[in-house]
Amino acid sequence: MSNALAIAGVTAVIKDLLDSGLIDHAITDTLGAGVVVTTQAPDTVSLDSQIAPQLNLFLHQVTPNTAWRNAALPSRDASGNRIGNPPLALDLHYLLTAYGRADLQAEVLLGYALQLLHENPVLSRDAIRRALHPAVVSGAILPTVYKACAAPTWPSRSNC
Repeated sequence: MSNALAIAGVTAVIKDLLDSGLIDHAITDTLGAGVVVTTQAPDTVSLDSQIAPQLNLFLHQVTPNTAWRNAALPSRDASGNRIGNPPLALDLHYLLTAYGRADLQAEVLLGYALQLLHENPVLSRDAIRRALHPAVVSGAILPTVYKACAAPTWPSRSNC
């Protein structure tokens, strides 16, 4: 673990991977509605007010990685004073849940999410940079469901 924000950073990168992957694969066109990706505790996900299909990524357990646990010793200077600690190697265990109003909507959404995670078993540097330092994007890459929202209307009414 590089610093105290590393765990939150990993969750943010996985959330971005799922969110971007669902947009790239036009899942909103398949499901007929926009998909929301959240990182809440499962008991706080509100099912009453939910209208869009939802994926929820929840970090439920953190365990020490036994393979990397003893990979390095603490660093010491010439006089024997400790100057650095060995890396803190952790395994992060996530619970991925899908919710939907229509029949089989949650199952389809969960299947796509698992396929995305299977196709991206390692978080690349580019994926980390993209998730933690997002660039502004244009409306041209939006799924067809959202393109009507990006188009200007007269007199300044939203189509969404």
